[in-house]
Amino acid sequence: MAHHLTRRQALSALSGFTVATLPAPHILKAETPLTFYGPPAAPSAVLAHAVKGGFLKDVAPEAVFKAWKTPDEMRAAVASGSMGAVVMPSYGAANLHNRGLGLGLLNVLTTGLLYIVSKDETLNSLKSLSGKTLALPFKNDMPDFVLHRLVAENGLKSGDIKLEYAASPPEAVQLLLTGRVDAALLSEPAATAVLIKAKSFFMTVHRTIDIQQEWAKVAGKAEIPQAGLALTSQVQQKLGKSGIEALQAAMEAALASATADPKTAADAVAEALGFPP
Repeated sequence: MAHHLTRRQALSALSGFTVATLPAPHILKAETPLTFYGPPAAPSAVLAHAVKGGFLKDVAPEAVFKAWKTPDEMRAAVASGSMGAVVMPSYGAANLHNRGLGLGLLNVLTTGLLYIVSKDETLNSLKSLSGKTLALPFKNDMPDFVLHRLVAENGLKSGDIKLEYAASPPEAVQLLLTGRVDAALLSEPAATAVLIKAKSFFMTVHRTIDIQQEWAKVAGKAEIPQAGLALTSQVQQKLGKSGIEALQAAMEAALASATADPKTAADAVAEALGFPP
């Protein structure tokens, strides 16, 4: 798994914000505290750590972090304006921007966190999954799109791998542990969590396929710009150009802190993401 918050990429993304027209920043103390939203997955960890660890005190000192449950819930909330600063799939931010919602992608928070896990160690290639049942959270979302591209590139037909769509990663984990599917495609930290949880049931679950490595075979490199922090035009206006840059800098500082002291960061964000540290 890789986290990326490069300043060059972030400032390049800001060009889509037309930041030159934005007002000067101001600390968001007097207004409603800025709420950041994200999935219960690794891309949210840096953001949640930035909020919990006080890294945003100079730009949004009263900020809070909340996890969204499903991509559909998130997209509806962004479209309605009730979520203004959201970690979401990169293609989702592009789609909503192109629909005229004034959404801009501040950064890319992860370039790879998808794995296939199974109790059967021999299911270690996409072709070995032919005829098997695979649990997959979030139909028609990033993991689903990536899988379908890989299936086609590996000479498999749609339907060769039987997909059992789950409403959430925990549901996919349950399908795997109860033996209703042969394998599950999970993001981090759910992929690691199921390996740990299986041991409590005297089972062994293996991380059998690294999706990033499979992607490298068809795309030439393992990195998939999967998700990042998007800001609506309203939040962009509130923060201003300097505020947006300060937010990016704070997240870079939070990432450096989490890398240097992962235990403290994990303890800080466990409750917010709903996973043990």
